[in-house]
Amino acid sequence: MTNSEILRKWYSEVWENGNTEAIDQFFAPETMAEGLIPEMQVGADDFRDLVMAFRHILGDIKVELPKIIENGDWVSAILHVRTFRADNGAPMEVTGQVMARFKDEKMVEAYNHFDFISFFEELGQFPSDTLPVCMTGQRLDWA
Repeated sequence: MTNSEILRKWYSEVWENGNTEAIDQFFAPETMAEGLIPEMQVGADDFRDLVMAFRHILGDIKVELPKIIENGDWVSAILHVRTFRADNGAPMEVTGQVMARFKDEKMVEAYNHFDFISFFEELGQFPSDTLPVCMTGQRLDWA
């Protein structure tokens, strides 16, 4: 199995199917992913909590990897995640990127980036114009 196929299977099994028990199949025990939560690395146990938290606020998740580049032990991919809000069924889409290094068919390094501003706008937790407002220098205020 190629590293690209393993990455696709990771998103299918863990994120789409919600099989958190499969995380250890894809992550080496010492692997810490970066970029999902600022200033924090995420290990296998953290991923179990993270997947469950997302699946609590979202409906079925579909992850597409329209662009993948594989170079030796490294795989880089563009992600399109399609889902819907669990509370009202509104469709959602978020984009992201992942770069991962594999050894013995497991991820040993992972670097992630997702458009969480758009994600939380679609969830209704940020105003729909969050990025333009912030780019003007204004602050978002919560009462």
